[in-house]
Amino acid sequence: MTIKEAQKKIDRWINTKGVRYFDELTNTAILMEEVGEVARIMAREYGEQSFKEGEKADHLADEFADVLFVLICLANQTGVDLTEALQKNLEKKNQRDSNRHRENEKLK
Repeated sequence: MTIKEAQKKIDRWINTKGVRYFDELTNTAILMEEVGEVARIMAREYGEQSFKEGEKADHLADEFADVLFVLICLANQTGVDLTEALQKNLEKKNQRDSNRHRENEKLK
């Protein structure tokens, strides 16, 4: 599925199953919550924290998908074509950062 297809599919889902989009501020708060869930798993799976007793190891892929879903909702609500935005962002990075990281002594 392309990003454009995902944007259309999620819009269709929201308008048929979800009734309507939550407002942009609510979706921004939900996005932060979902990113926090990814951070919690990362800290426990790859960092130094451990899972609490009775806490289940959520699936990281599912949490990433939750983040992507809400991000796509926000893009749809605000009229952002994510394919176009990502292409422009990569062009910017290629121009601005083409040598930046190779010349960074901290990365050598």
